[in-house]
Amino acid sequence: MREVLDELLNVWRTGGVAGVATVVRTIRSAPRQPGATMVVCPDGTVAGSVSGGCVEAAVYELANDVVASGRPELQRYGISDDDAFAVGLTCGGIIDIFAEPMSVDTFPQLQEIADDIAAHRPIAVATVIAHPDPRRVGHRLVVGTQRVDGSLGSARLDAAVTDDARGLLAAGRTGVLSYGPDGQRQETGMEVFVAGHAPRPRMLIFGAIDFAGALAQQGALLGYRVTVCDARPVFATPARFPGAEDVVVMWPDRYLAEQAEQGAIDARTAICVLTHDPKFDVPVLQVALRLPEIGYIGVMGSRRTHEDRMGRLREAGLTDAELARLASPIGLDLGARTPEETAVSIAAEIIARRWGGGGRPLSDTTGRIHHEG
Repeated sequence: MREVLDELLNVWRTGGVAGVATVVRTIRSAPRQPGATMVVCPDGTVAGSVSGGCVEAAVYELANDVVASGRPELQRYGISDDDAFAVGLTCGGIIDIFAEPMSVDTFPQLQEIADDIAAHRPIAVATVIAHPDPRRVGHRLVVGTQRVDGSLGSARLDAAVTDDARGLLAAGRTGVLSYGPDGQRQETGMEVFVAGHAPRPRMLIFGAIDFAGALAQQGALLGYRVTVCDARPVFATPARFPGAEDVVVMWPDRYLAEQAEQGAIDARTAICVLTHDPKFDVPVLQVALRLPEIGYIGVMGSRRTHEDRMGRLREAGLTDAELARLASPIGLDLGARTPEETAVSIAAEIIARRWGGGGRPLSDTTGRIHHEG
């Protein structure tokens, strides 16, 4: 929902009703992941996507239908010989779409959720998408780390979903949970879709150089909250890095240690060291490689710089296991030359490590295209 929140809020604030269709489950190959959302506004305009084009027209009609009826609906789209080029997925996968009318009346907490997302506060939205009693479908519970708002129909169910939603939120996950009709665990009959809105993952770029400007833009495009940090105030200025949300003047190792102490670093964080200077990059890498969980740690430099740096890090006491976590030289071999091309190669390596991709051309591989991670 994050990517269509502005358009949805525009309708919500003016008292209109939008048709909102969300991917709640995928089976086999699917172009979009659970949580992908399409909004159909009252004037017929569309924001977002649920399939990259395969079933958009059918989902558009579904969204209009639920607005007209006032009743949410769960619909499955998959491939068949008859509809592969009409409303099926040509990739061979299956997606479940939950469509609902959304307005101030049906979703009064929307503005609060938008505020939480903007402030990087974790928040989850749990919605009943299937239940033996159709009147329960569409009931919603908003779950934060310290608060709960709304109800799914009973105190027992609310308690069970609150616990499970917080677990998904802590893991940065979105998905469908199954219960008995009144929240009984290890039973079936009811399905609840939990959309977890964890704070965006962070990309920390150390070194205020031209490559950092290109990488900041690439990181923002991938959904990261980008920070550029450098100890030199003449280079570390917001005007030089419009793609970064924060530009910090501080010694990199001190900043990283401070952020880790505050709990602002997690397994989704990407750290990119671009300084080319051992007095900056060796200390910050000593901190980064000793943190328990980091999604990606990469450092720029030539082959000679790499060998010199590895020697310095070993002298500083880092183990082979710690050094094995380091992507050095940074990026995939794309033949990149410019800062923009280099930023793409770094982003490609981050994606590959996140999802388990091999970095090879898809034309040279077989099997599934989308990795589960």
